[in-house]
Amino acid sequence: MGDSIKEWGYGAFNTAETGTGNTVPGDFDLNSANPETYKPPNYLPYELPRRGVKRTIIFRVQYVPDGDDQVTVWLNPALSPGATAENQLTNLTTHFTADCSFDQIRLFHHEQGDGWVFSDMAIATSFDDFIITPFWRKWWFMTVTAAGLLIWVAGTVRFIEKRKFQRQLQYAEQQHALERERARIAQDLHDDLGSTLTRLSLLSGLIRADKDNSEQVEAHATKLSQAADQTVRALEEIVWAVRPGSDTLQSLVDYIAHFANELCEGRTEHCRLDLPHDLPAVPLPPDLRHNIFLIIKEALTNVLKHAEASEVQVQAKVSGNTLEFLVRDNGRGFDPGSASEGSRNGLGNMRRRAATIGGKLELESAPGQGTTIRLAVNLKNRINAGNA
Repeated sequence: MGDSIKEWGYGAFNTAETGTGNTVPGDFDLNSANPETYKPPNYLPYELPRRGVKRTIIFRVQYVPDGDDQVTVWLNPALSPGATAENQLTNLTTHFTADCSFDQIRLFHHEQGDGWVFSDMAIATSFDDFIITPFWRKWWFMTVTAAGLLIWVAGTVRFIEKRKFQRQLQYAEQQHALERERARIAQDLHDDLGSTLTRLSLLSGLIRADKDNSEQVEAHATKLSQAADQTVRALEEIVWAVRPGSDTLQSLVDYIAHFANELCEGRTEHCRLDLPHDLPAVPLPPDLRHNIFLIIKEALTNVLKHAEASEVQVQAKVSGNTLEFLVRDNGRGFDPGSASEGSRNGLGNMRRRAATIGGKLELESAPGQGTTIRLAVNLKNRINAGNA
């Protein structure tokens, strides 16, 4: 195989037969997809080797005992995946016979010059061995890809299932919180409105029974008016707790200011409020704001009932993630250690409510020096717990 001695084209020589159009016995031109295109009579039906133009040549030998062997040559065949010897183009395939008995392969060039430069040589038992398979078609790549795809699918399914479970858990928590809030509202309606309405009914009955006693009627009417005020206030608290827009820190502080002003209205005690109006827009879970309000309400009620004070101060501030309320009076004070928490002005209830919301309640008091109640709550922990 080489460049033909006579034509200098891609060809075979010293074959057992002579190709069509060859003038040298034993020469056989190789079919090419790029034959020379000179017009007859100088038309050359083969391809001339040219410097810098690379071609691939594959030849197959089928040995025939005691006869010339069958040789097939492909000049620049298609070697893409799926290519076979049978589906090569006819104009790239050459068949001839030759005596191919050999034990060596020699490459040589008869004329002057560099001759043929072979960048790669290979001997194979099958045409398929020459097929160029890109790395993405290799078995190891497909195995790794399949494994990676399987891991990705499994991870995606796990992620979706985890998100689905989290949403279900969050929904269940929300439903549970809603049920707790409903139960709390129902309890408030029963405890506050129910008891005060019952008292109103009893006082009305006493007024009718004592209608001939003007002093008793006046006393009952005064109590009836006070009970009516308590009923209105209890109803306001419940409406505030369930009204949309009440679940913010600013709403809580504003309502505490409203409650304190109403509570002190018409009394000798002066109520001094130190409540900010530019608090951050922090949402508060229903149980948190309700318990904070009840603690402040209990503290203010105690001042008006027991402290004999001329002034009471209500203060609120936010420092970092900590919300702090302070209720201070200049009343007669008391010794905190002189009575049990359960019997001293509802302090036990306030401490239990503070513990429920994860807050810290501190009491400072001494005879003749007034009383200070300080409540501190970590908003970050409580809000995260409410959103869990």
